[in-house]
Amino acid sequence: MTRAVIDACVLFSAALRDLVMRLTVRFVFQPVWTERIHEEWIRAVLQERPHVQREALERTRRLMNRYGRDWQAPVDAARIPALPLPDEDDRHVLAAAIAAQAPLIVTFNLADFPESVLAAYGVEAVPPDAFFGRLLEQQPEGFLTAMQDLLAGLTHPSRTFQQQLDVFSRLGLPETARHLAAYESEIKS
Repeated sequence: MTRAVIDACVLFSAALRDLVMRLTVRFVFQPVWTERIHEEWIRAVLQERPHVQREALERTRRLMNRYGRDWQAPVDAARIPALPLPDEDDRHVLAAAIAAQAPLIVTFNLADFPESVLAAYGVEAVPPDAFFGRLLEQQPEGFLTAMQDLLAGLTHPSRTFQQQLDVFSRLGLPETARHLAAYESEIKS
């Protein structure tokens, strides 16, 4: 099963967190994160959306940790400063990938994870659109079941399949949405 560190910038969006967790529960991939990654996405959501209550986000964190199975990366904090990434604040993400033996970091911030640096650790940074597209291609049945679960879970407000694809496109997953559109007849809205 594919193991991938999910960067905080991906977890910022509730819709993408939901997709990550639906795919996780359906054993489509094994996510990896750390408490520091949790703190980053929670802090960013609270800054951008002050109406959101921290307790609601903490509940989400607890559920993610509960259903994320083997999510936690045993990061060696002493190793973090030595990792040669351009932004010191991203070093812990690479440290998580190394500790968890996860070959992928899923992030919108590709410039923060230079290929020349990551290759030395056997890690690749990929954008969410490419990552989810790969998962759909490799495990279409699990992915489509996760999508059905996601749509069934959207009740306030509910969304049609096409509306959810529009949400994914707006959030930076246009290719994933385009590929999913081919499966519309297999997914009940």
